[in-house]
Amino acid sequence: MNKVILMGRLTRDPEVRYSQGERAMAIARYTLAVDRRGRRGGGDDGSQTADFIPCVAFDRAGEFAEKYFHQGIKIVVTGRIQTGSYTNRDGQKVYTTEVIVEDQEFAESKNASGGSDGGYRPAERPAPSSAIGDGFMNIPDGVEDEGLPFN
Repeated sequence: MNKVILMGRLTRDPEVRYSQGERAMAIARYTLAVDRRGRRGGGDDGSQTADFIPCVAFDRAGEFAEKYFHQGIKIVVTGRIQTGSYTNRDGQKVYTTEVIVEDQEFAESKNASGGSDGGYRPAERPAPSSAIGDGFMNIPDGVEDEGLPFN
């Protein structure tokens, strides 16, 4: 099975081209910066803490990427890995690996991605309406506590 799920941020705006022929199809290419787990604060040696994964979205997914995706937004991509090779102008064989996008979606709200802080904003916790100082709520008079699971 060849299935990939990635969550990361776009390193730049998608590059979109359209195929030739009767039915022009959008082909969007973008790179996702995907954090590696367990590597945070890994020292001063300048080691890479993210992988940069090339992605290709076709047709409607490509049009969607062109319209809504931009540098810095956090997205989730599902797809498959595709490898290939070609010979460059110098006659050298070049090997490629990219993710062919099957599904893509936003991984955070529009407001969160628009900030200058890299998109991170801690969630605000609403204050309890009738909480006592110890964090527990008073049960109003007339409510039977027989239905509580810890009785």
